[in-house]
Amino acid sequence: MAAPEAHPAKRPTYGNWRRPQSSGLGSLGLGVTMILFSGLILVVLATLVSLGLALVLVLLLALVLVPMIVKDRHGRTVLTRIGGNLAWRQSVSAGSNLYRSGPLGRTGHGTCTLPGLAAGSELTEAQDAYGRPFALLTYPSTGHHVAVLTCEADGAGLVDNEQVDQWVAHWGQWLAGLGSEPGIVGASVTVETAPDTGIRLAQEVRSNLAEDAPDLAKAMYADVLKDYPAGSARISTRIALTYSGAARAGHPRRDAGDMAVLIGNRLPGLSSTLAMTGAGPARPMTAVELAEAVRVAYDPTVAPLIEEASHNGGSGLTWADAGPVGADESKTAYSHDGSYSVTWCMADAPRGAVQSSVFTGLVSPSDDIARKRVTILYRPHDPASATRVVQSDKAHAQFRAAQQKREKARDTAALRAATQTEEEEASGAGVVRFSLLVTATVTSREDLPRAEAAMDNLSGPARIALRKVTSAQASAFAAALPIGLVLPHHLTVPSTVRDYL
Repeated sequence: MAAPEAHPAKRPTYGNWRRPQSSGLGSLGLGVTMILFSGLILVVLATLVSLGLALVLVLLLALVLVPMIVKDRHGRTVLTRIGGNLAWRQSVSAGSNLYRSGPLGRTGHGTCTLPGLAAGSELTEAQDAYGRPFALLTYPSTGHHVAVLTCEADGAGLVDNEQVDQWVAHWGQWLAGLGSEPGIVGASVTVETAPDTGIRLAQEVRSNLAEDAPDLAKAMYADVLKDYPAGSARISTRIALTYSGAARAGHPRRDAGDMAVLIGNRLPGLSSTLAMTGAGPARPMTAVELAEAVRVAYDPTVAPLIEEASHNGGSGLTWADAGPVGADESKTAYSHDGSYSVTWCMADAPRGAVQSSVFTGLVSPSDDIARKRVTILYRPHDPASATRVVQSDKAHAQFRAAQQKREKARDTAALRAATQTEEEEASGAGVVRFSLLVTATVTSREDLPRAEAAMDNLSGPARIALRKVTSAQASAFAAALPIGLVLPHHLTVPSTVRDYL
């Protein structure tokens, strides 16, 4: 008698990502709907005075509403694109798209400070509750303070699917726990891939090779040191945690010293629980390590020099010299210290359900890209605001579904997803906003088309819609670095206003 055929266990899937929405007429947001009805009331009142005046108001109303309503395939309105182009022209006319530092530069400091959004940042070093030194990056303009963890991820090779699913579950719990972190406003995970310089391997071999080793063994190790690094890649994972030192009720604004104590007490718990997510051993980055990582991002050619110096006692690099000597920003690319980068942002999250391996190809090394960074940006909601967000989202979904005379599958799916999100949040799940940035860096301008083609091929299997950032390549490049920039706090138009539009 034949044994019954065993059915493989069904892999869990992930999804239900929703973009923040507001209730409005049809597909319009609440802000656009209010402008529409206010304009129509003015038109009706104008008809009592003059029909010509009413027609003029109709034309003005159309000129105001059309840029807010018409969208491209990435969901960007005409108003957004017009605003971006105007800001870009103003930047070019002011010369802020060009950056020159150093003794002959335009910064006036004689150093190589970071450009753009990170220009006013300050880096100090403190110790956490375990006595480990950690870099504390401060942004005086926003009152934000950043600590960065570096991880040695285990990878999913030769790992059972059940173990991977447990890692994902623990990662979801870790993200949910960020909502209860005091003062946290953002977090980011940066996975960077680059060619291995071979210096680490050489140091390891030379330190363990006996002087009286056989000639055959020495020759074999010499061949390994010569050939092995050529096809290998180095993958670095860094997690930046951004805290706010803003004043609270009855408490003054906290400075870097106060935040060093707060963050230092929180880092041991956060780093230890990361081990259950598959991130491997996690530890805080020191000030020198963070400065080295940023310097290599702006000038990849110095990576072998910095790595060799680190193995020989340390490079001693300071934050004042972590930036580029020169950088030129164009509308769709960013040139910095002889290298060229292009940054894409997430236009739409994967639709439908996906498995845990959906981003494997996107974060893996690519032969056509010299250095690639994939950064996921998170903004966690605290439990109180998370409840308001999911309840408001469900109310908006119900409102949109009730407007349709004929039931539409998309509206029904949106309502079902909003209901599921509310139930999961009520059972203890966390709520976070997230986005994604991908930066591809090459060492020659002629390699840019090949890198862009490679990114097109990588984004398809990841089931994510990527859009090339236009008129803000320098800011996007900086935001993709592990330095804890929270972009909504640097926008001219607040994110809450954007949601209503």
